[in-house]
Amino acid sequence: MDYTHLGRSGLSVSRLCLGTMNFGPETTEDDSHAIMDRALGHGINFFDTANVYGWKKGEGVTEQIVGRWFAKGDARRERTVIATKLYGSMSDWPNDTFLSALNIRRACEDSLRRLQTDYIDIYQMHHIDRSTPWDEIWEAMEVLRQQGKIIYVGSSNFAGWHITKAQEAARARHFNGLVSEQSLYNLLERTVELEVLPACQDYGLGVVPWSPLMGGLLGGILRKQREGRSASRQAQQRLEKWGSQVERFEALCDELGERPADLAIAWLLHQPAVTAPIIGPRTLEQLDSQLHALEIKLDDKALARLDEISPGPGKPAPEAYAW
Repeated sequence: MDYTHLGRSGLSVSRLCLGTMNFGPETTEDDSHAIMDRALGHGINFFDTANVYGWKKGEGVTEQIVGRWFAKGDARRERTVIATKLYGSMSDWPNDTFLSALNIRRACEDSLRRLQTDYIDIYQMHHIDRSTPWDEIWEAMEVLRQQGKIIYVGSSNFAGWHITKAQEAARARHFNGLVSEQSLYNLLERTVELEVLPACQDYGLGVVPWSPLMGGLLGGILRKQREGRSASRQAQQRLEKWGSQVERFEALCDELGERPADLAIAWLLHQPAVTAPIIGPRTLEQLDSQLHALEIKLDDKALARLDEISPGPGKPAPEAYAW
């Protein structure tokens, strides 16, 4: 396993991040524990979760599964860099959502309890809160850090200007601010190349792409359909938009002798701003197979062909749309 620093921090994380969103709804607890054990065995030390995962409001099902895995001991917690998130609604009461100082405090305490740990390595804001001032957010995060309950702070789904506002507000408080940003980023969805990635690179944030396979669209969906396997309704709708690119992408994968899922993740690993794509295996077999992406080396010709198949904005803003 290769490791790299998370952005400008001194924290070393694996080049693949284990996503846990399937733990509970799609994968049983026993199988989830087996996947996490196997991930550590492969050297994956970077795990991502969120308080809303499990999709039973207020229960934090996935965090509880991870917490019971930590409780098994054998240095599982010590060997894992755990990132969790807050923002989403955890009850029908008004202050159990978003990024008020009150909710940041409560949500952190609840996540610590469910995860059965006394600190969170990376505490991430799942979405921007346009109603809470940055001074309030950073003061709450500073308190948690002083108390030893969090070590680093990250963001998710932020725009480039949100990152700038957050970092400048943190700078004024002499606080470290954000060290990472989780964004939707893959071969088909490259909007973040306009301003989010340049902002992350300028401020030293590690980029952690979610949905690297675009909900399975880059996982060999056409090949699977030819084998008689059905696709979800959402995937079918996405195929209506990106079908041509997916067909050309799978043809290139056949030419290169690589599985589509591996090539899609490998492409992300070749992007200079990316720290670790989030993989979300539902089974041990899926986890084992996705490790091959780390071994794929794409030359300039292959990268250029991928850009032709699914071009991004071309350049960072404003050059992408102005002189």
